[in-house]
Amino acid sequence: MRATASSARSKALVDIAVKGVWKAFEQDRYVLKDLSLEVYEGERVGMLGRNGAGKSTLFKIITGELEADRGEVVLGTGRRVGVMTQIPVYPPDYSTEDVLKTAHARLDRMQEKLTELQQRMARGEQIDEKAYDRLQSTFESAGGYETDVVRSKVCAGLDIPAELRSRPFRMLSGGEKTRVNLARLILEETDILLLDEPTNHLDLHATEWLEDYLLHFKGTVLTISHDRYFLDRAVQRIVELTDGHCEFYSGNYSFFVTEKQRRYDEAQKQYEKNQKQIAQLQKAADDLHLWAFMGNDKLHKRAFSMEKRIERLQSAEKPTVEKRLKARFGETTFRGDDALVIHGMDKAFGEKKLFRDVEMQVTGGERIALIGDNGAGKSTLLSILMGKQNPDRGVCHFGPAVKSAMLEQQVHFEDMSRTLVDTMLYEGGCTPQEARDRLGAFGFRGEDAFKYVSDLSGGELSRLRLCILMKDDVNFLILDEPTNHLDILSREWMEDALTDYGEALLFVSHDRYFIAKFATRIWELENGTITDWKCPFEEYRARKERQQQVLLAKQAEEKKQLKKEQPKKEKSGNAARNAQRKLNVLEREIAALEAKQKELEDAIQLNGADYQKLNELFEEQTALNGQIEAKYEEWTALSEELDANGN
Repeated sequence: MRATASSARSKALVDIAVKGVWKAFEQDRYVLKDLSLEVYEGERVGMLGRNGAGKSTLFKIITGELEADRGEVVLGTGRRVGVMTQIPVYPPDYSTEDVLKTAHARLDRMQEKLTELQQRMARGEQIDEKAYDRLQSTFESAGGYETDVVRSKVCAGLDIPAELRSRPFRMLSGGEKTRVNLARLILEETDILLLDEPTNHLDLHATEWLEDYLLHFKGTVLTISHDRYFLDRAVQRIVELTDGHCEFYSGNYSFFVTEKQRRYDEAQKQYEKNQKQIAQLQKAADDLHLWAFMGNDKLHKRAFSMEKRIERLQSAEKPTVEKRLKARFGETTFRGDDALVIHGMDKAFGEKKLFRDVEMQVTGGERIALIGDNGAGKSTLLSILMGKQNPDRGVCHFGPAVKSAMLEQQVHFEDMSRTLVDTMLYEGGCTPQEARDRLGAFGFRGEDAFKYVSDLSGGELSRLRLCILMKDDVNFLILDEPTNHLDILSREWMEDALTDYGEALLFVSHDRYFIAKFATRIWELENGTITDWKCPFEEYRARKERQQQVLLAKQAEEKKQLKKEQPKKEKSGNAARNAQRKLNVLEREIAALEAKQKELEDAIQLNGADYQKLNELFEEQTALNGQIEAKYEEWTALSEELDANGN
């Protein structure tokens, strides 16, 4: 099976070819070492690696933003590349809609050229008719007449409502800008998509829409991601960056996990076999040297030959597996019935109601995922629970024996200029030795403990905050997007820590893998209401799917019933019947005029080079549009009259 896939790839065109690339940011400290990679036309490839492994560096080299120290990158001839690595800068007066429209700049230029040519023809000027026809055909085949419809469709999928589209782009949040930038990239209809953590600021709805889009995308995709569900659904091959090199896996994330373990086991067996062979050869060589001293010099040569074989066997490195962080949440056994009670709670900002009349009880040991679209109010609810905001109405309180702790989405420290050790001393209440020990358990080993907090990445900041939180004995943990900036290894470490934590847990997350692993209960915040699903995530999804099917069936039945009842609602009286007949006549007349309008449009395209004929057609079209508008006004007035009379 793999040989067939490899054979098929060898016949396909290469869209991205990375050849022997080296890159260092400090002398002799290479992030990428003689790295080579090929991505074939139409492939969807996921790129994995720890934070700092060089994934974003490689992306920047592919796009030309960075220059390699050695090696080269070759992109497919004539292939258009779309990149989502950072948010472009736009003029300060640009609205979100203006940003989205930049995706169709090429089509806009084509339309301007077509309009200019049509105006020149109307003035009787000579133009290149073949060039005009080619431009017209290209514009139409590229979807030039459908840009507004396509833009609205993509915005609906990525949860970019009309209100957000009208706002100044510079006023959007980071997550909103990311969604808009992703929408713009999709609208550009490029041949090659390069996506750097595309799901980081997307909610579940938008992430699933993106997955579906990529599954039907006919071009090539190379994406960096730590979202395991996304990698399972959206990619067909995995490239792992480790120690500056690439490891290749011909399957999705689940295949990668199994295959990586198989390769490690195989390498470990080979290493153990080599060690046994080395021991045997060393003993034999020692014996030969001993016997050679008794007068047989030839035995020395045989011993030296064996020692060369030993050197070759010893050159094979012992297979290693990346160290998992060794840390566990502290906890105290909860005594009591209710860990958290929320009663009659409302919260709104101006006209926007986030949630209303919330009634919830949480007992010790429950694990609750709070899910909902971006902006629904999830983080606000957590903030109220921690006493950082007040509800408009209602109350919430933890049980008397509850000790809570929260990991916020945006991690802040009292003084970002402190070192990690000093931060542990001042904010963690540790002794110097405890600080070093705990930092080491959280992956901050050696000199890393003396880094400045301001120099840490987003994932490292989260890890440091957890290092402080885990010191305390807590029995109610609240986590706001805990995996958002973590690589897969760090996510697995957090999951291991939470697996051993047996007390109450409430978390906001869009990481479906994380939700499925931990949630025993789902709070779904939607349209100002929290629905309490007392079941795990996969069961919740199955129930939602069944609900959707029932709703669609009900709507179909109502539509069917409406058709049956319609004859009963025919209005009595000559006036009503006459009005209805007139309405029917108007509809037929409008349909005929619109058919004529379509014929005129076709004739205009056909006679694009005949300016006299074009003038006649334009005049006829103007008159026809006036007739249609008049008929629609008459139809609207008659319809409103019938509705007012209950007909």
